[in-house]
Amino acid sequence: MTLSRFSFSLAAPTFLILTAIIPPAPASAQLYSLGGRTGSNAVANHVDSLPTIASSGGAASSAAAASSDSSASAGAAKILFSPAGEKGSGLSGKVFARFVMPEDWIALASIPGASVASASVSTANPSAETVFTMRSFGQKVRQWLNGYRLGYWPQEKGRVRSEAYKNPDGFIEVTPDNEDTRVSEHFRLRDFVSHDQKDVWPKYVVLREPLLDKLELVIEDLNDHGVNAEGLRIRSGFRTPAHNFAVRGEGSARDSRHQFGDAADVYIDQEGNGKMSDLNGDGKVSFADVKMILDAVERVEARYPELVGGTGLYAYSGRSGPFAHIDVRGTRARWVRGVYRGRSHRVVKSHKPATKVSKTVPKA
Repeated sequence: MTLSRFSFSLAAPTFLILTAIIPPAPASAQLYSLGGRTGSNAVANHVDSLPTIASSGGAASSAAAASSDSSASAGAAKILFSPAGEKGSGLSGKVFARFVMPEDWIALASIPGASVASASVSTANPSAETVFTMRSFGQKVRQWLNGYRLGYWPQEKGRVRSEAYKNPDGFIEVTPDNEDTRVSEHFRLRDFVSHDQKDVWPKYVVLREPLLDKLELVIEDLNDHGVNAEGLRIRSGFRTPAHNFAVRGEGSARDSRHQFGDAADVYIDQEGNGKMSDLNGDGKVSFADVKMILDAVERVEARYPELVGGTGLYAYSGRSGPFAHIDVRGTRARWVRGVYRGRSHRVVKSHKPATKVSKTVPKA
């Protein structure tokens, strides 16, 4: 009994000494983590590991919030209202959506002083964050999920080139009611839906928050450098493996990053006509205009190395004209496809890149 009391008496001083010796990690260096893990959808936050969340009706106990939301069904979406004046999350402060697995709701709702409020996902409040509860990858049956054809990811076929090519954690369910939900300042959920199976509902999307963050930073950088990028449009976002296989003849890579929700093909439409605009003001739309997007990506990646990824420049592609591929694969890659002829607007495909930026020329 005496030994037991003595051991307990040393516990408190020992804890205090260890606390003093080991300082806490700075918040700015953290990635937001749910359920004690940092998922593949984690995005760096410039303020804290998780921002304070408050409902419009005042604070409620975290215990009550955890109780009410721990049973959130997969595919559901709720709104987390940030304090007045707060922006979204991410390095840009312009990401308005989070994609979590069902088990992560308990951790999210148990943040001290936080409460979760139900609201319409079509809210126009720019400071609201929509949290989508994803359906797990395990719910996929062969190529299908709830009547929607997804196909097979590389890992299912025994091809895992690196951690970046592992199966996604889960899928965001898209319906006619939530497809218009803002996921960041400039983008909505529908912008990233795969282009196949137009009449099939619900649809399913893989989308990573770092991609949204990087796209917003590219827009911000171009605006800061005198290029109006408010009209940056998504030509192609998520691509189901089934659809990716169907468009292989159009230049899609077998293990395209579009299948993993961290890639988008973009162009800047300043006139609203669905085409790439003359960004440098030389009177024509040419390869030089799309290269300005690459310049912005280079500056963003230099400033935020955690968002490094691939950028490809494409001088062709039908009605929209030249475009750029942007992704956050975690390693740097650059490539070029096609040579643009200004007057005739014809494309001459080349076997070698027009501008050799790296030794290897990966596909999108």
